[in-house]
Amino acid sequence: MKIYNTLTRKKEEFKPVDPNEVKMYSCGPTVYNYFHIGNARPFIIFDTLRRYLEYRGYNVKFVQNFTDIDDKMIKRANEEGITVQELADRFIQEYFKDAKGLGIKEASVHPRATENIDAIIDIIKKLEEKGHAYAVNGDVYFNTKSFEPYGKLSHQSLEDLELGSRIDVDDRKKDPMDFALWKAQKPGEPAWDSPWGKGRPGWHIECSAMSMRYLGETIDIHSGGQDLIFPHHENEVAQSEAATGKPFANYWMHNGFINVNNEKMSKSAGNFFTVRDIVEKFDYEVIRFFMLSAHYRSPINFSAELLEQAKNGLERIYNCLDNLTYLKEHAGSAQMTGQESELVKKLGEMKQKFNDAMDDDLNTADAIAAIFDIVKEVNSNVTTSSNPSVEVIDYCYSLIRELGGVLGIAQKEKSNSLDAEVEDLINQRQQARKDKNWKAADEIRDKLKAMGIVLEDTPQGVKWKKV
Repeated sequence: MKIYNTLTRKKEEFKPVDPNEVKMYSCGPTVYNYFHIGNARPFIIFDTLRRYLEYRGYNVKFVQNFTDIDDKMIKRANEEGITVQELADRFIQEYFKDAKGLGIKEASVHPRATENIDAIIDIIKKLEEKGHAYAVNGDVYFNTKSFEPYGKLSHQSLEDLELGSRIDVDDRKKDPMDFALWKAQKPGEPAWDSPWGKGRPGWHIECSAMSMRYLGETIDIHSGGQDLIFPHHENEVAQSEAATGKPFANYWMHNGFINVNNEKMSKSAGNFFTVRDIVEKFDYEVIRFFMLSAHYRSPINFSAELLEQAKNGLERIYNCLDNLTYLKEHAGSAQMTGQESELVKKLGEMKQKFNDAMDDDLNTADAIAAIFDIVKEVNSNVTTSSNPSVEVIDYCYSLIRELGGVLGIAQKEKSNSLDAEVEDLINQRQQARKDKNWKAADEIRDKLKAMGIVLEDTPQGVKWKKV
């Protein structure tokens, strides 16, 4: 498997430190609100990476944090007249609701910043002892010029970064690019005891502390959105490697941006949507399928029309699975034919195309294309057959489920229950067809369609689906 490494700007063969276990850290949400579609993309992408690594046989220890203390959280908690912890508790629960809907598996560990203050303080003390950090009136800053490779992740020199960045002017810093590791308490803010007085951690140090506590000093993969490369991930690299003298992460993976109707998403532009907003019109699974329909490093455009296309694509896969289920329920005792054996061989080659796509820097777009090719072959050679063997039906069904499971899609079971009224109407139509009363049969069919039930007459009998 090859992964594009932001650190080296090239695809590299993936070789974990431990051949049997992958250690992976992905930046989680700041829990002051529902997460938006820009957050959803990395959550879905790197959940899919984890699934694929597990599919390949690795044990994956996956850590995704919750930032549960920062300026935005303090501001909103004050506005609502509640504590920061109460706000965090609420939106962590809301995160899990949306994540479950999107098919995102829970991480091996979901640490909170506020539960790791001791680990954060230990790293800051170590940095201070080594001359990489300095305290000023209760604040502690990282000295960027003390870490010579600073800028190696974003591939810019310290001077270039300084010129291109919006920096808060602070005369207490030795250099404008120095960043806060610890912030002295301001009136009304939550705070913890430390060697520098009461205060709270800076944003960047949280992830270093949690990654090292749960995964060790050097991990395999660190991931997140492209917007985190600088300053967040750059600062993580600097403070972690300055503290340990070891590589922090061997592979850095970053997903591309999301535009909404071809414009950058922002609250001021009025095109800012949370996942909770979108699921009022589209199923969670449609959002996941949409996010995987483009290569993760490419920018992706988000619109209602494109979500509708994703919905239709997902329905094609589910319709194929439903057809196979129906065929099995009505299958005879036919043995697998030579033609079916050839089909199985061909589908095996398509499965390899799926694996090859995923091995090529997690190319989910080509992996989905491989699933559609499989669906097309199955529709052409199995679901239209008058008497396919149970063996070939089972193989096709299991294959689509297996590959869909790697992507976290097409895992829902069709509900076989119908309202008594609907079932009675279907039986009435069947009787009308037997009586050659085509007018009555068509009227019942149209009535069912208006009720959201579409019928299809097949050699095995009548099929129905909800729309």
